[in-house]
Amino acid sequence: MATRFLELHQTRPDYFDRSARGTQSSRRVRLDDKWPAAHVFSSTEPRWRGAQREREPEKGIFFRNEMKKVDESYYKAQKLLIKKADHKAIRGKVEKRMAEERKCSEELSAHQPEFVIGLRPHTVWEKMNVTLSCIVQGAPSPQVNWYKDGILIKPSEVPGKYTVENKIGLHTLEISRCSPKDSGEYSALATNIHGEAMSYATVLVNKYEGSDAGGASVRLEASQIVPDFTIIDGFGVSFGKEGDSLTLSCIFSTALSGHLGEISWLRDGVLLQESNWLKIETSNLSTTLTLTHIHKEDEGLYTMCLLTQTGYREHSGYVFVRDAPAAEPGAAGSPLDVECQDVNKDYVLVTWKPPSADGGSPVIGYLIDRKEVGSEEWCPCNHIPEKRCKFPAVGLSENRTYQFRVQAVNSAGISRPSRVSDPVTTVDASAANRIMRIPTNRGEIVITKDELEDVHIPLPPTNLRVSEIGQTYAVLQWNEPVPRGREPLIYYVEKSVVGSDIWQRENLDIPVNCPRFAALDLDRRKMYCFRVCAVNKYGISEPSQPSEALSFGQTPAPLAPPHDIVPVRDTKTSVTVLWKGPEDQNELIGFYVYVCQVGTNNWEICNNKPVNSKSFTAHGLTPGKEYVFRVKAVSPAGLSDYSAESTPIIVNSSIYRPSAPYGLTQLSCGRNEMVIAWKEPKFPIEADVLGYFLDWCNAAVAEWHEVNIKPIKTRVYKMENLTEGCFYEFRAFAMNWAGVGPSSMVSDQLKCEQWTMPQPGPPFDVMATEVRTSSLLLHWQAPLYMGKDCVTGYLLEMCEAEGGEWAVLDEKPTLSTHMRVTRLEEGKTYIFRVYALNSMGAGVPSLPSDPVCAKTRPGTTEVETGVDDDGNIFLVLQCSEIAGSSKFIWSKDFEEIATPERVRVETIKDTSKLILVDPSEEDLGTYSVIVTGTDGVSSSYTLTNEELQRLKELSHQKRNPSITAKSDWAVEPLEKGTVRLWLQVESLSPAAQLRFIFNEKEVSSTPTHKINFDKASGLVEMIIQNFTEEDQGSYTAQLKDGKAQGQFTLILIDDKFQSILSQCDFQRYEWKRKQGPYFEKYLDWEVTEDCNILLSCKVTNTKTQTCVNWSKDGKQIPSATYDARTGISSHCIAQTTEKDKGLYKVIVADERGEDCSVLKMINQVFDNILQEICRIGGTSASELKIQPTAEGIKLYSVLKYNMDNMKKAWYLNNKSLESQDRRRIGSDNHQVWLQIFNPTGGDKGKYTLELFDGKQKHLRELNVSQQVFDEAISEHQRLKQAAFEEKNRAKVVKGLPDVVNVMESKTLYLSCTISGDPTPEVFWLKNDKEVMAGEHCQITVEKTSVTFTIQQVTSQDSGRYSLLVRNKYGSETAVITVGVYKCGEETREE
Repeated sequence: MATRFLELHQTRPDYFDRSARGTQSSRRVRLDDKWPAAHVFSSTEPRWRGAQREREPEKGIFFRNEMKKVDESYYKAQKLLIKKADHKAIRGKVEKRMAEERKCSEELSAHQPEFVIGLRPHTVWEKMNVTLSCIVQGAPSPQVNWYKDGILIKPSEVPGKYTVENKIGLHTLEISRCSPKDSGEYSALATNIHGEAMSYATVLVNKYEGSDAGGASVRLEASQIVPDFTIIDGFGVSFGKEGDSLTLSCIFSTALSGHLGEISWLRDGVLLQESNWLKIETSNLSTTLTLTHIHKEDEGLYTMCLLTQTGYREHSGYVFVRDAPAAEPGAAGSPLDVECQDVNKDYVLVTWKPPSADGGSPVIGYLIDRKEVGSEEWCPCNHIPEKRCKFPAVGLSENRTYQFRVQAVNSAGISRPSRVSDPVTTVDASAANRIMRIPTNRGEIVITKDELEDVHIPLPPTNLRVSEIGQTYAVLQWNEPVPRGREPLIYYVEKSVVGSDIWQRENLDIPVNCPRFAALDLDRRKMYCFRVCAVNKYGISEPSQPSEALSFGQTPAPLAPPHDIVPVRDTKTSVTVLWKGPEDQNELIGFYVYVCQVGTNNWEICNNKPVNSKSFTAHGLTPGKEYVFRVKAVSPAGLSDYSAESTPIIVNSSIYRPSAPYGLTQLSCGRNEMVIAWKEPKFPIEADVLGYFLDWCNAAVAEWHEVNIKPIKTRVYKMENLTEGCFYEFRAFAMNWAGVGPSSMVSDQLKCEQWTMPQPGPPFDVMATEVRTSSLLLHWQAPLYMGKDCVTGYLLEMCEAEGGEWAVLDEKPTLSTHMRVTRLEEGKTYIFRVYALNSMGAGVPSLPSDPVCAKTRPGTTEVETGVDDDGNIFLVLQCSEIAGSSKFIWSKDFEEIATPERVRVETIKDTSKLILVDPSEEDLGTYSVIVTGTDGVSSSYTLTNEELQRLKELSHQKRNPSITAKSDWAVEPLEKGTVRLWLQVESLSPAAQLRFIFNEKEVSSTPTHKINFDKASGLVEMIIQNFTEEDQGSYTAQLKDGKAQGQFTLILIDDKFQSILSQCDFQRYEWKRKQGPYFEKYLDWEVTEDCNILLSCKVTNTKTQTCVNWSKDGKQIPSATYDARTGISSHCIAQTTEKDKGLYKVIVADERGEDCSVLKMINQVFDNILQEICRIGGTSASELKIQPTAEGIKLYSVLKYNMDNMKKAWYLNNKSLESQDRRRIGSDNHQVWLQIFNPTGGDKGKYTLELFDGKQKHLRELNVSQQVFDEAISEHQRLKQAAFEEKNRAKVVKGLPDVVNVMESKTLYLSCTISGDPTPEVFWLKNDKEVMAGEHCQITVEKTSVTFTIQQVTSQDSGRYSLLVRNKYGSETAVITVGVYKCGEETREE
C-alpha cells in the first residue's frame, strides 16, 4: 500500500523523456550535429572502398560489436543516474514538506507547561515502594525535574533509590524501599522556553514497631493503622544443594481472605515470576515458594512482601546453594549466570561468571556448548578451553533459537554443566534502525532506507575495530556501508601480519552475514591487522581501512585481590564480613567469600554466587567457634588471588541496646509508698541487663522525674515519700553494656492509698519454662501484699492468645509457686495468669504471661544423668545456643539450692555439669536449669531413689574398676599336637601388666611355652608346642591397667584334660600321616543308579612311585582302579550277594611312608548297603504290566535290580494274595511277577504290588478291567493253542549229527528219535531228492526211532542228506552232511 501511494509523488516534467526510445533519439541527433560529414561520406562511399570492406568482413564486425557494448553501458549508467535523481528529489520534497508541517504545528501549539494530572499524596508503610506520577503538556516538550523538600533529587547520587522515567508525557518518580526519612513534600517542576509549572504532593512513610522492628511492644503510633495479622512462622536462612528442591514458606496468624492484597516474592530485590524452575502457591493462611531444581543462580536474599488494605508485612531470608558433587574427583564447580549478548544474524556473545570452587587446581578455561531449542543434541562451540568468561558463538543460522551452557576445565577434569541459558533468537540487530515512518495526510508511510538506496557495488564498511579479545579469539566489529543498498550483504574478512603487505581471507569456511566476526586460531607470537570487504550479488566493495595492530591471545589479567578484611559479629551463627575492593574495578562482577575454622585449615565457600557489595553475612557457623575469612574478586578474566586472612573472630551475637521493659504493675501500696514491678526486655536475649532506671510523674503536674541515678539490679522497686491520694505514672529503662535502651510504655495512673483489702495482692513475674509440644512449666513470684491472712494456695487460668476465654486449669489450688501445665495442643499459643488465695478468697490476678506457643524448639536437649571417669555422679545439660554472656542457673525443686556444699557446678563452653559431692537421699528431688542469654532454653530432671542407687553402683564400678573379659579362657588344639590357650579382655593401655601363673608358680615365655600379650586388643595367649601329661593343672592370668585389675583362671584336669590330650595325639598322628601319601578321602561305599556298589577313596601327596593296593579279607583285589591324575581309586561290585561281605582295605605307600583306610562291610554297614540297593531298585520299579501266556496271564514289574532283602506283597482289590497252585508269585534279578493259571472272571480287579526296602514302601498298581481281562484271555487262548500245536508238531528230537565222515566201502548207519502226535511221516532226502529204500539204502521206522543205513559206501554216496518228518501240526527237517574218503586219506570236514 505504501508503494502504491508513493507513485502519486513520482510525477515528472513532460519535457523529460526517460524512455529508451527517447534517449536513443536524442543521442542520434547529437551525433548528427557533431559529425555531419561522416554520414554524408558514408552515404556517398565509392564502390572500390565498399569492395575493399567486403574483403575485410571480420574487422567490421568487431568494430560494430564494440560500439554496441559502449552504447549499452552508456544507457545503463544513464538510467541509474536518472533513478537516483528521482529518488533524491522525492525524498527531498517529502522531508522539506514534513519539516514545514512540524514547524507550523509547533508554532500553532507552542505554550507553557501545564499539569493535566498532578501529583497526589501517598501514605505507605516503611520498606514499601511508592510511585509519584503526573502528566505534563507543553510545546516544546517541557523538561521535568523532581524535588524533595525543595532539594533537587539526583538519582545518580543514590543508586537504586530513585527511578525517574518519561513515557510520552507521563512522568514518574519511583522511591524504592521507603523509610521514615523519605517522608516529606515532593514536587515536580516542568519548564520550557515559554514558562514553567509545578505540582506538589506529600509522602508519609509510617513506621510500625514490635517484633518486626526489634522492639518489645506491638503498639503502633496513634496515626498508624494496626495490622490485624502477623507472620507467625517464616523461613529462615536456608541451605540447598545443586539439583535438589527447596521450599520457602510463610504462615500468617489469621486468614487473609478478607483483605488479601498482593503477595510478591523477590530475590535480591528483583520480582520473581513463576517458571518451570519456580512455583508460587498462596492460600489464606500461607504462601510458599518452591524451587524445584535449584542452581547457584538461585542463591540470594529472598523476600516475601504482602500488602493488604490494613498494612504491609515482609519477611526475608538468605538462601545458600552448595555445589553438587563434582563430575570427576577434583573437578571445579559449574559456572553460573550464562547470558547471551550482542545478538546478530549469525553471532552471539556468550558470557558467564566463574565458579567459586576450583576443586583444588586453577581453572584453565571453559568449554561452551550450544543447541537449538527443540533438539537434545549439544554441539561444542570451542575445542580449546577459553580462559576469559566471554566467548563469541559464530556460524549460527538466522532466525533460529539457541541455548548455551558452559563447563569449567582444570587439571582434574571437566566440571558439571552450568544451568542452560535463556533461549535467544538470532536476528538482524540493525533492521529496526533502517525503518522509516513518514506521517502524511493519508496515513503513515512505512519504508526502509534500503528501498531508497539503489546501490549496485557496495561501499566499503567503516569504523573497523576490535571489541573483545580473549585467550583464543578476537572479535571484530564494524559499521555497515552507508548507503547499504537493497541487496543482502555478506562480508569478507582479511588478515595481514604486521610488516607484510600480504592479505589473506580469514573466513573461508564461515560466511559472515552481520558486522561481527571472531578471529580464531591465530599465531599468538604475531601481530595482525584486519580489513573487511562488503559483498553483494553485484560485486565486492573496496576494503575498509585496516584495523589497529593487535596481539592475539593477550587477555586482561584478573583483578587485584581485595584487602582490609574485617569480620564483625552478627548473630549466634553468622558473621558479617567487610572488605575493600581492588583499586582497578574495571569489569568487576562481584566477590566470593571463604571461611575457615581456626586450627582446621579446611576452607569452605560462603557464597556460590558473587555478591556485588563489599560486605557479606556468612551463615551456618558454629556458635563459640573461632573463624577467619578471606575474599576473592571476580571479573571476566577469572578470580583474583586470595586476599590476606582476616583477624580471627569468635561467633557470637552482637550486643544491642536492650529494648524497653514492659508490664509495669503495682504490687502493694501504703499511705506514702508503693511497690512497682516490671518485666525484663525481650531483646536482645544474648546480653545481660546490668540494671534499670525508673522515672515517675505526678499525673496532675505531668513532669517526669528520675527515681534513681545508679542502676537498680532487681525488677521490683519501692517508691517512698509519695503524697497520699495522688495519682502517679511510671516508666522504666533497661541498661546493658551497649547503653540505655528506650523507655517502657507509661504505666496506668496508680493512686497512692493504703491497701486494706482482705484478699492477697497479685502474684507477679509469671513466666513459662521447659516449653514442649504438649506441656510447659509455669513459675511466678508470691504476692508482696498478703491481705488479712497468709496465702494458702494459687489458682491458675489459661486462655488461648487469640480470642480465647479464661479457664481454670485445676480447681484444686496449688501450694507451690510453680506448676507443670500439660495437655496442650501443639502449635497453639497460650497466655496464663495466677490468683493468690487466702482464707478470705481469691485476690487480684497477676498480669498475663507472655504468649507461649506449645512447640518443642528444634535442637532442644534435656538434662541427663551420668557418672564420669572419676566416679562422680552428675547431671548435665548441653546447649548449642549459648552466647558469650550466657549462664547456667541450677536449682533444686525450683528454688535456689539450699545446701550448695553438697553440689559442685562445672561449666565448659556449651555444657554445664551439676556434680553431687556425696550422693545420698538428701540429694533426691527435681533439678532444673535455665540458660540465660538464650530464647528460653531450660530443662529439669527428677532424681529418684532407684536412679540414685543405679548411679551409685556405676560410680563404685568407676572408682574400683575391673578389667572385663570379652571372651573367657578357650583351648584350641592346633596341628602337630600344639595347644593354644587364649583369653581376650577389653582394650588396655600401653602401661598394662601381665603375670602368668601355672600351678601356683609364675612362669615366663619359653620356646615350648610361648606367652603373647597384645595390649591394644586385650589378647592373652599361651602356645604349648608339645602338649603332654605334664601340662595338666591350672593356668591364671593376672592383669593390671592403672586402677583396673582382673584375674582369670583356667582349670585343665581330669576328663577335660584327657579330651584335649586325645585331640593333640590325633593332631600329631594326622601331621605325621600327611608327611607321605595319605588319604584325603577315606574308603567309603556308594550305591550307583545301576544298583552296583562303588567303593572309592581319594589319595593325595602322591608321587609316580606311589602304589595303591586293595584287599578283601586279606586277598588282593586286582580289579580295583586308580587314577593318579585325580588321586581317586575305586572298586565296583555288581549284583551284590552275601559273599561280598568282608573287610576291605586300601593301602597307599611309597618310600616316604604309607597310609591305610579300612571299610568293614559287614553287619550294619552291609545291611545299610543292601537297604540302599533295595531303595534304588524299588524306586526304579516300572508300572505293572499284563502279559498273556499259554498257561494264563502274568502281571509283572521291571526293576533295575531285585534282591531277596526287598519284601514283596501282591494285593487284589486291597486283599493280600498268597502263592498257591493257581496263583504263583515269583521274581528274579530284574523282575517281580504274579502268574495266574487258568484265569477266570474272579481274577479281574485292581492289582497292587508293594515293594518294601526296609524304610519306604514303593507301590505299583494296575486295574484289570473287563476289557483288559477279555483282551488278555483272548491272547491267552491263542498262545495256549499255539503251545499245544508246538507240543504235538513233528520233530526230530535227537540222534543226528551235523557232519559224518565215513571210509569208502564201509557201512553208514544213522539213527535218531522223532516225536509227534499223530505219528509223523518220515522222508529221507539227498541233495533235496527223496531217497528210496533198497538194497543199498535201508530205512527203518519203529515208533519214534528212525534208522538210515547205506551198505558199501562209495564216493557217490557223499552229499547233503535231510530227514523230513511231518504231521498235521507241522514239519521239521534235520540236515546231515556225509563225506566219503578212501583208505589212507585224511578225513574232510565240510
